[in-house]
Amino acid sequence: MNKPPNRSPNVTLDDIARQLKVSKVTVSKALRDHPDIGSATKREVQALAAKLGYVPNFMARNLSARSSRTIGLVVPKLAHYFFATCIESIYNTANASQYDIIMTVSQENPEYELKHIQTLLAMRVEGLLVSVTENTTDTSIFQDIKKRGVPIVFFDRIPFGLESNYVVTDDRAAAARLTNYVIQAGYRKIAHFAGYSHTNIGYERQTGFRQALSENNLPIREDWIIEGGFGERAGYEALKKVAETKDLPELIFAVTFPVALGIFEAASELGLKIPGDIDLVCFGGGQFNRYLSPALTFMDQPASAIGEKAFNLLLDELHSSERRSEQHIVVPSQLVIGETCRKL
Repeated sequence: MNKPPNRSPNVTLDDIARQLKVSKVTVSKALRDHPDIGSATKREVQALAAKLGYVPNFMARNLSARSSRTIGLVVPKLAHYFFATCIESIYNTANASQYDIIMTVSQENPEYELKHIQTLLAMRVEGLLVSVTENTTDTSIFQDIKKRGVPIVFFDRIPFGLESNYVVTDDRAAAARLTNYVIQAGYRKIAHFAGYSHTNIGYERQTGFRQALSENNLPIREDWIIEGGFGERAGYEALKKVAETKDLPELIFAVTFPVALGIFEAASELGLKIPGDIDLVCFGGGQFNRYLSPALTFMDQPASAIGEKAFNLLLDELHSSERRSEQHIVVPSQLVIGETCRKL
């Protein structure tokens, strides 16, 4: 039985060149299928590289190349239907354009976000796609990126106070449409479990909610507008807090689908029926919404379109030969009628 070849994770171009008695430049060009190298030499170099288990040094390649064809991606979380769908769309669009994606996850931590961005810049990515954390308030790293001339596009969540390229949904208008739908269904005592207002999506969705109540001459109960995060825990804690007052709203507008899931959990513990004792709608859906009982009425964010448009906008920036003003793309959301928020 033939023994498998000795493989080393540290095989270099010099090792291959030494064995074949050719130059390092020849090996490098052969592995890149460069036309300067003959077919026989290419086959010989590529065969030995495969036998030895040669892996290109990604960092070295990027440092020496004019174009790395890599894009850095920073998202706040993975276990989230919206971001998972965005990421898949970004990868598909990048593959079609022969770009690689290096993804990092900030876990809603601004310190991790900063660290990841610095690492991606050190890896010489050509551009950045970023959705900031729910706690990001310092924009200095993004200002530095702009000064360096590295193209950057934000999607879904964008930092306040910074002129930038971005792709978002129509958060304010869509929140107002959803709130108007609730009001037309006959609900008058409406709460909003909001995200943080220092984020664009928290601020815009809350503004749309307030706008709809005002336009319909309904009172705005500040004690029923509870700011928190965008995850399940925020929804769970907000409903527990409201329930302690013994003064429940007729319906809750949750800022995200995960917040709505937290409300479901708290309602179950409190013995509250949805709908019945309290009703629920939310911004953003999820692949599991149809399995909920009841399935939620929600504003459907165009996650795939946002991811595709964000990558294409970054690609336009990379290929543009002149300085352009910042591009703002707004993709409309759609109302999806479920089993909640029936007419009273």
